[in-house]
Amino acid sequence: MCERVSAPGGGTTGPTASLSAPGLPPQEEDEDGGVFLDLSELPVEESERRPTCSRCCRPEKVCLCPFLPVNPLEVSTCLYIVQHPAEESRVLRTVPLLAACLPKGKCNVLVGRRFSEERFPELAAVCRDKHTLILYPGSDAENLEELDMDFTTTPHNVIIIDGTWSQAKDMFLRNALFRFPKQVQLNSAPSSQYVIRTQPTNMCLSTLECAAVTLSIMERNQAIQEVLLRPLRALCSFQLQHGAQVHHSKEHLLKNGLYDKPMPKNKRKIKRMQKLITNQNI
Repeated sequence: MCERVSAPGGGTTGPTASLSAPGLPPQEEDEDGGVFLDLSELPVEESERRPTCSRCCRPEKVCLCPFLPVNPLEVSTCLYIVQHPAEESRVLRTVPLLAACLPKGKCNVLVGRRFSEERFPELAAVCRDKHTLILYPGSDAENLEELDMDFTTTPHNVIIIDGTWSQAKDMFLRNALFRFPKQVQLNSAPSSQYVIRTQPTNMCLSTLECAAVTLSIMERNQAIQEVLLRPLRALCSFQLQHGAQVHHSKEHLLKNGLYDKPMPKNKRKIKRMQKLITNQNI
């Protein structure tokens, strides 16, 4: 960047009148006789990142470790979280809290949009394992609560997609590996307690909540759900105390005439909105 320095009287400094502020590198002239400041030599102030807790991955001042179990939960089920890249940058993520509650190796996070057998051989092997389930709702999914299987006798794997619902749908449909595991869904899940993020319907859950319900069913231990939901409640409570608002689902807003955004013009999206209002499967 060229910067001309005005001298007293409205003129411009000449070649011998190069000006430098104390502590800054000497300035250089440009071809027009102006003064060129080499910005590359200016001292750069490094922004300080807030110290982060190594366990819950939250800033130390708002650490949630007091709400985590003292010792990781003993479970036989192994979770594989396939995470959309956009989730990595979200501040209010639930997956780090989930991982902090489970033993090492029981909550494996793989980030990406496309998961090929060549790039993810471990995931490919898991998908082909007959003891693997993938949690994703749909007409082809069986209710996990109704499966005639004893998950405590043989350890199982569960794949959970982490992202917005549109991202999860795209990832599920575009990854051939996800056709191999048995597809299951939750039929008796409670309403979401993740009230600081908008969900499409009242029945939608966060990734942590999905995992909590799934593990409590497969491990036959209802206490697991309570332990995993405790840090989530603490996270939401803290955010609400510091200015966050309760987010109702899009379904709730539409049914109660509270949806204040412009309605979509796309026919497919309009049909989806109508299904939300009439409580049909989406």
